[in-house]
Amino acid sequence: MTDGLRWEALCPGGLRFVYGQGQFPPGLDSFVLASLPRLKPGLKVCDLGCGTGLLALLLLQRQRALTVTGLDVQPEAVALGGLAAAENGLTDRLAFRLEDLRETALPAGSFDLAVCNPPYFPPGSGPLPREEARRTARTETSCTLEEVCRAASRLLRWGGSFCLVHKPERLTDLLCALRQTGLEPKVLRLVCSRPGRVPSLVLAEARRGGRPGLDIRPPLILENPDGSATAELDRIYFRDCGGRG
Repeated sequence: MTDGLRWEALCPGGLRFVYGQGQFPPGLDSFVLASLPRLKPGLKVCDLGCGTGLLALLLLQRQRALTVTGLDVQPEAVALGGLAAAENGLTDRLAFRLEDLRETALPAGSFDLAVCNPPYFPPGSGPLPREEARRTARTETSCTLEEVCRAASRLLRWGGSFCLVHKPERLTDLLCALRQTGLEPKVLRLVCSRPGRVPSLVLAEARRGGRPGLDIRPPLILENPDGSATAELDRIYFRDCGGRG
């Protein structure tokens, strides 16, 4: 399992994550998603479809006093997540379970926050990657958006939050799936490469049992007009070396 692994640090002296051949390398979507939740010490967090644990580590880099449980159906990814937890000395607060999020044995209502970087595309929307790990991560062949939302709703306590990232063209599907599963959309933020450009991603936060009322925040802009990274993107990538939020 150690052949072809790549280890990287989130920032100098920060937590280290790992991924292997056939898996998606770390992408912008996980980094911007990790910037969305309001993190407080003691929160119990569930990462649905956690892969090798990058999103969980990003949250722990911001706020170390979390307890995070990751769920995934890919044995290789779960094993690498366990390696990363041990490498970073986080086995007391970061655990990974080889489980289908639709059938997990985790108790209902046991988490304060759920996060997910879900598959973006419905079946038949384009060619499928040959690698199973990439195919599962990209396309709803194993789990649909509504099933992800239903799992989050079940696992969250009343008033708990669900944060996820998706594609803007599926915004209607996303909002409908959230409300239909008892998760009221509360925050929406588009991600754009530069001011005036069409968005490439959408960030959303919903609350279990929340009242109607949507806060549409200013877009997250990635680049200044000269092509340099914005100050917010630098913070998201821990380039200020602050690390924790």
